[in-house]
Amino acid sequence: MFSSRRKFLVLLVLCLSIAVPAHAKTHDTGFLDRSITVRGATYKYQVFVPDTWTPYQKWPVILFLHGTGERGEDGLQETDVGIGTAIRSNRSVIPAIVVMPQCRPTFWWEQPPMDDLAIAALDAAIKEFHGDVRRTYLTGLSMGGFGTWYLAGKYPGRFAALIVICGGIRPPAAALKANPALAKWTPADDPKSYADAAAKVGNTPVWIFHGADDDIVPVTESQRMYAAMKEIGADVHYTEFPGVRHAAWDKAYDDPKLFPWLFSKALAVKDK
Repeated sequence: MFSSRRKFLVLLVLCLSIAVPAHAKTHDTGFLDRSITVRGATYKYQVFVPDTWTPYQKWPVILFLHGTGERGEDGLQETDVGIGTAIRSNRSVIPAIVVMPQCRPTFWWEQPPMDDLAIAALDAAIKEFHGDVRRTYLTGLSMGGFGTWYLAGKYPGRFAALIVICGGIRPPAAALKANPALAKWTPADDPKSYADAAAKVGNTPVWIFHGADDDIVPVTESQRMYAAMKEIGADVHYTEFPGVRHAAWDKAYDDPKLFPWLFSKALAVKDK
């Protein structure tokens, strides 16, 4: 009898040792390392997953494009400026999957295959973390602000809303000098270029931010895109920070109205 009871207890322990981990399994959250292969090259990037993430619901997704200072191949620097800082300051403000690809040195987001990398990382995160394609957003700062306008125009109707910080459509002269190939993706200095860019983006809601004293990207870039978006009747907001130079992103992402505005936007349900 003792032997039977002992066998029963051993069997019970074995069952519990198998069942408990399966039941108590947790999902990784926070900043997660990821990599993806695009056109034969492998790129490291980061995905932020909220602490409250669960696979039993769909999550809003933000694609973030960093600036020139965070370019590299470590897959980490892109979290150090902009939305990564905002997340670390208060995670509860951004209850979304945040995808942060990293642009290679000497490239801009408009240049292939960086544009393909950004979309591939976004698609991978949507699939892995139950992203909601109706609540997918795009934001970027500086070089990433230029990339935001570019990708929004290349994929019209893909994003529910945009946040563009100190960006534009015509890169500064210094950038063109350092990267002559970028001229291929730079439109003419003509009002029609801004009108064409706005037409490509269409009625996607957008909030534009820029420092009034920006000494890197002329504030006129954002002013002209704001006017062009207003001209087509888009849902566009514009905030210009007096006395602020290029680093307008901390004030922008810290605006208490920004993320409630962003998450209020969703793409319409398509008829089947």
